[in-house]
Order: sequence, then structure tokens, then C-alpha cells
Amino acid sequence: MNADGRSKFSGVVRWLPGLIISAIAIWLLISFSNWQEVIQAVSLMKLNWLFPALIFFVISLGLRALSWMVLLQNKAPYGRVFLALNEGYLLNNIFPFRLGELGRAFLLSQATSLSGFFILSTIVIERTYDLAIAAGLLLATLPFVFGVDMGQSIAYSVLTVVILGLVAMFLFARNRHWIKSKLDDYSLSRPLFRERLLPRIDSILDGLGALARLDQFLLSVFFMLLSWFFGAMELYFLTVSFGVDVELWWIGFVLGVISLGIAIPSAPAGLGVYEVAMVGAFSILGVHSSQALAIALVAHLIQISITGFVGMYGIFRDGETLAGLYHRLQSIRHIGGAI
Repeated sequence: MNADGRSKFSGVVRWLPGLIISAIAIWLLISFSNWQEVIQAVSLMKLNWLFPALIFFVISLGLRALSWMVLLQNKAPYGRVFLALNEGYLLNNIFPFRLGELGRAFLLSQATSLSGFFILSTIVIERTYDLAIAAGLLLATLPFVFGVDMGQSIAYSVLTVVILGLVAMFLFARNRHWIKSKLDDYSLSRPLFRERLLPRIDSILDGLGALARLDQFLLSVFFMLLSWFFGAMELYFLTVSFGVDVELWWIGFVLGVISLGIAIPSAPAGLGVYEVAMVGAFSILGVHSSQALAIALVAHLIQISITGFVGMYGIFRDGETLAGLYHRLQSIRHIGGAI
């Protein structure tokens, strides 16, 4: 087998676990769901609740883009950041290996003067926020769900790791100039390190700069929390539209389960895993599985459709194609090229 063949085989092997997990999830949904009841639940959906749900989802997206713009230290215009965010979601929904994160960093770096490594470091911070909020929601709602400490150890473990990660990033951000000076001294006798690695490390450290300023850090967290709030309101209105007598804290539990559930490897867009996580969470709360699956399918469709439409507009506006982007991102991913 030549080098190209080995590379393709290695890519398939790395993609295989996610495909298997999604395939099992889809098999479970197909085998154990009453699809006649699911279709009936969708047909009985009250559409007057759907419009506000859509509005809340768009607002949530807009606030997430604001949070990311603050993390980017306002070095990119809001419109460009919003498009890049949705381009990333689109790429995540159709490409393996979560290439959307790399894709939005690449596309935003192409449209601005920002380094791709600087942008990637802000995406890491954004994802850390998400994990912290998801773990926090689980910690806050598990006592209501079970009335005991069941499952809290997992949520506490996730939250502890996330907090330690934030503390580490904060310390790196606060001391980034000292770290840069030490790395600069270290590179004086190592030209290869100075030429190839040092600029990338500098960009990553610069990307942590938002954490060094308390006002930027708090503002980015504020916008992210608002984004989650409006995302919760979207799911709340969507659930009500299916005739479910839902309590608001239920939504926090469901979002926490989904967010941590789709963090595991899966097919693009979290197909199957997203639905199983939502059905499982709602079922624990006493919602009929057919209603829960109907809600999950509609919620996932809304997410994929809206981000896909905006993302596709952004990609065409950038003069890119999906096939071209896939090959470029795969090359960057494999060889660690500059972005």
C-alpha cells in the first residue's frame, strides 16, 4: 500500500468509531420507536409556537457570535464572525473529524488579517465555556431529576476539568508576555523552532489575551450565557408546541445531557446521537418517547437548516466550494500547515 493509500485507510479508521456509534444510535431509534406515533406527534404540532422558537434560535446564534467576537478581541467585524460561525456549523454537519472548527478558523483567517492559530485558540475557549455551562446545568438539575446524587460525580468531574482548564488558560494569558520572552530566548539557538513553531505559539498565546482582561472575559461569558438562555427558550417553546406540559428546569437538564452526549465521537451533525440523547433525557422526565423523538427531529432539523443556509451563503460569498474546502482542510489537518 502506497503512502496515499495508507493515509486514506488511516482516515477511514479514525472516522470509523464515530460512524459505528451513530449507526448504533440510529438502529436503536429505528428498532424501538413507534414511527406512526412520531408522525402523529409531528402532525399535531402547534405551529404558532414554532415561530418564536425559530426567532430564539437565531438570537442565540447571534449572541454566540458576539461572545466569539469578544474572544477575538474585536479584531474582526461582527458580520464576518457570524458568517464564519455558521460556516463552521455547516462544515461540522457534513464533514467528519469536526472539521468545521478548523474550517471556520481557516475561513475567518482568509477574510481578515488574523492568524488561524490565534482564531483556533479562541474557539478552544468558546468550547470550554460550553462544557462548563453544560456541566453546570447537569449539576443544577440532577437533584430535581433523581432526588439523589446519582450521576453528579460525572458532572462534577467534567466541571472540575473545565475549571482547571480555564484557570490554566487564564494563567497562560496573564503571563503570556513572560512566556513569549522565554520562548524567544530559547529559539535563539534553534532556528527551525524559531521559524516554524514560534510564530504559531505566539498566535495561540495572543488568542488567550481576552482571558487576561477581566472586562473582556466577563463580557464573553455574559454573551455566551445569554446565548444558552435563548437556546433554552427555543427548546422550551418547541417542546410546548408538541403539547408537552414542560417545566423550565427540564430544558436545562435536556440541554446538559445533549451537550455532553454529542461530545462523544459520532457521524457528522451528531446524527443519531443527538436524537438518542434528547429522547433519553426527556424520557427520564416522563415525556413519551414518541413525543421526545419528534421534538428531537424537529430541533435538529432547525439547527441544521438555519446554520446550513447561512453557512452556505457565507461559503459561496467567500468564493469557496465544499469539495475544495474539504481537501484543503484535510491537508491542513494532516500536515499541520499554517492557516
